[in-house]
Amino acid sequence: MVREDLQKGNATAEFVMVSAMVVLLFLGVLQIAFAMFTKNVVQDAASQGARYGALLDRQPEDGGARAVELLYSVLPDSYQADVTTGITDWQGVPAVEVRIQAPVPLLGPFGFVSSWEVTGHAVVQQ
Repeated sequence: MVREDLQKGNATAEFVMVSAMVVLLFLGVLQIAFAMFTKNVVQDAASQGARYGALLDRQPEDGGARAVELLYSVLPDSYQADVTTGITDWQGVPAVEVRIQAPVPLLGPFGFVSSWEVTGHAVVQQ
């Protein structure tokens, strides 16, 4: 009978401790998922922008504009990414290069001191 009296109230304390751990774990997984989603969006925008800028009737600047359009159709306007374009020699052939430098999201869409630099290439059509 004495042992049962010592166990009273333990379920409440255990619930609070375990639920706090589960919430922190969930938020960590959610943040990693958001960071990977953002990196995939930035990579796709660079690739699609390079392909668009390499079309026969387009300029590299059109590819940069397309990359910006794709970025901000998915990511919030407060997300600041720097997009540069140009023609480069890629594996021995002229290619359009779209380079995006974007911050690593720390808390939701807000940036961190570190940044990703993603590059997309596409061979120029002639």
